[in-house]
Amino acid sequence: MNLTPREGKMKTQNWDEIEGSVTAPLGFSASGVFCDIKRLGTGKGSNRGKKRDLALIVSSSPANVAGMFTTNQICAAPVKVCLERVSRGRAQAVVINSGNANACTGKQGMRDAVRMTAVAAKILGLHSEDVLVGSTGRIGVTLPMTNVENGIALAAPLIGSTPAHSDQVAEAIMTSDTRKKQIAIEFKLGGKTVRMGGICKGAGMIQPGMSPTAKRPMSLPAGGLHATMLCFLTTDARVSARVLRSALRDAVAQSFNRITVDGDMSTNDTVLILANGQAGNAPFAAAGGNKSLAKGSRAVSQNSLGRDAIVFQSALNHVCLMLAKMIVRDGEGTSRFVTVRVSGAKTLADADAAARAVANSALVKTSWCGGDPNWGRIIDALGYSPAVIVEDKVDIGYSAQGSTKRAYSLKRGQPTKTSFKELCALVSGPEFVLHINLNLGSAGAVMYSTDLTEEYVEFNKGDVSDPASLGG
Repeated sequence: MNLTPREGKMKTQNWDEIEGSVTAPLGFSASGVFCDIKRLGTGKGSNRGKKRDLALIVSSSPANVAGMFTTNQICAAPVKVCLERVSRGRAQAVVINSGNANACTGKQGMRDAVRMTAVAAKILGLHSEDVLVGSTGRIGVTLPMTNVENGIALAAPLIGSTPAHSDQVAEAIMTSDTRKKQIAIEFKLGGKTVRMGGICKGAGMIQPGMSPTAKRPMSLPAGGLHATMLCFLTTDARVSARVLRSALRDAVAQSFNRITVDGDMSTNDTVLILANGQAGNAPFAAAGGNKSLAKGSRAVSQNSLGRDAIVFQSALNHVCLMLAKMIVRDGEGTSRFVTVRVSGAKTLADADAAARAVANSALVKTSWCGGDPNWGRIIDALGYSPAVIVEDKVDIGYSAQGSTKRAYSLKRGQPTKTSFKELCALVSGPEFVLHINLNLGSAGAVMYSTDLTEEYVEFNKGDVSDPASLGG
């Protein structure tokens, strides 16, 4: 099922937002603590003092699990551990740290990632294989395992299921983020109340391209390829691991894999979802599928099952898209949120390539920073993209976020009579939409991007004479 996002609105909206994010669904608890993983004074982030930097998310019963992982060829140890364990389709807890990515740390990094899961499992009374792990922070530094193990021991007895506990986790996974990113919703599946919640982090090193296997596909899936971007989702829905994998793949393709801040893909990008089934809804096949249900399940009409699949997919799409947009709006040193919409491309691959070329162009992004509707830089980026472009067919226009009124700076490759003042007024706002029509076909794509400011450079350049100024 592939529901195209329309500024956060899906075809089906049968949910209400509630408090609690990852602890909102039945059977999930969490906690977050400070254990000085980054070590105070050793880089950006430590200036916040004793910010929580280790978290646990735990289900009271075994859960089905699915994941999407970075396709960066340099892949962090926690990603490798999760890849193997998620393939089993079952998990019960996640241990996460910030302040250290545990990437490019060789065999020691793998031992440390596995050790994190083993320590958490022992304290929580679980099997080590049922614990997943996530890390974010500076690359190439080994974990201070004494601090990590002390943190796990401190966090485990503090787990709880209140919104305050989920808030602790949202803080613990932050690095250069300036705000917590979390959401929870409630909806009905087969007459049963179901909840879904999520948290994420990310502000820099953002252009995720995730897949279920961490391998790059030979061709783009529908909707395009999917500081480190991490997302953890929980739901009490009863949904099989196979259906969960399919739903997460579709949701990520049109959310996290549609965002960019600086065009950099992290070594650690991860999205994990755990579904423990405690809501008690009837199982359902993947949206659009006709697979038979497991033997012994109660007879439910195929129409009802189809509706449940659509509602679940729509809910997951919504949660992922809202979280993904939170990352873009919190981009390092950015001041504008820009939706880049490409239509009229010959193929989906062309539409994706055109959208990414514009969304990642340093020249385009700096013009947005200055409030300059510089269509010359935009059409230049289109021209050097791999997409098929015909100059005298290209339309370029702008609109305010949520508005249907568009002002075009270019029509069929020629400047329009729209005043520069009118165009500047649209581009100078905190959020706007860039519309590009290639007029060559019916394919389209969207990217959620930002401008590029002096603050981004200032934040990321650091000062090698002052280790406390260096980022991840």
